[in-house]
Amino acid sequence: MYGLKTDWLEEASPRYYSVQDYEGAPARWCPGCGDHAVLTAVQRLCRDEQLAPEKTVMVSGIGCASRFPHYMKTYGFHGLHGRALPVACGIRSRRPDLHVFVATGDGDCCSIGAGHWIHAIRYNMKMVVMLLDNNVYGLTKNQTSPTSAKGSCTNTHPTGSFLRPLNPIQTTLGVTNASFVAQTVDWNPPHLLATLQAAHAHPGFAFVRIMQRCPHFQPGLFDSAQNDPNELLLLTHTDGIEVEDSIKRVLKNQHEHDPSNLDGARELADREDAIPIGLLYQNGNADRYDQFTALGIATSRDEKMTAIRAELGRYRI
Repeated sequence: MYGLKTDWLEEASPRYYSVQDYEGAPARWCPGCGDHAVLTAVQRLCRDEQLAPEKTVMVSGIGCASRFPHYMKTYGFHGLHGRALPVACGIRSRRPDLHVFVATGDGDCCSIGAGHWIHAIRYNMKMVVMLLDNNVYGLTKNQTSPTSAKGSCTNTHPTGSFLRPLNPIQTTLGVTNASFVAQTVDWNPPHLLATLQAAHAHPGFAFVRIMQRCPHFQPGLFDSAQNDPNELLLLTHTDGIEVEDSIKRVLKNQHEHDPSNLDGARELADREDAIPIGLLYQNGNADRYDQFTALGIATSRDEKMTAIRAELGRYRI
């Protein structure tokens, strides 16, 4: 162009993003809270995958875990209680170019947000959903959550909760079109990171339940599993979560599980003698709703109809 220096026309060198490029406001969770470990893992994942901050969005509802968007230097949407998933689905349907992460808690997702949770699983839009499960309502100061163990003493059940807890893994596996279901723990950073990396690589709705410590309202909840590695059941398979040999040396209680085996995944989810960690189920060919909603971005009605007919033709509808 006239008057433009030739060196201005050269393409800029690709930018390298460090962990610091994803660090937002200082995290204000309680000391020892497992949320800190999850935040670090997500920042490392973004760094390792070189996700541009302006192309990454963190979505949350209400709860301790839902402070997540404030602590990431990316786009963020801190929504209403239980409403993280419909917001994330809306973002995904209109902006398929973004990397979408959802941070939600056991109360936010499994109680007031349960209806959205079930349908988000069925829609199978590409996103990473992290359920930070500490078995209690922490932000509102110690009430029984859907995943609280029977007998848990809280402000709402001072003599102990009456019912057995909801199993988020079993629930997810029971919903039509579930495509990625994994479980990990916050106190094993290498396994946590490896699980989130596998979830991000999955083409659809990747649901990761993270057993997360709350030292304030649930002190000692996972002490036994932390002190005895045999209480964790490491799931291994060539199609599962790739972990370092050092993890396998520590977690000697292992089980070879094919993640395409849905019945086997359901059996593992019911285990009470050990906490299974790893990839329980994956189906990379499950239908994705965002593949259809993204067609609406076409510029003209004729283009939209042509694209929709072509997509529906794959399913002989």
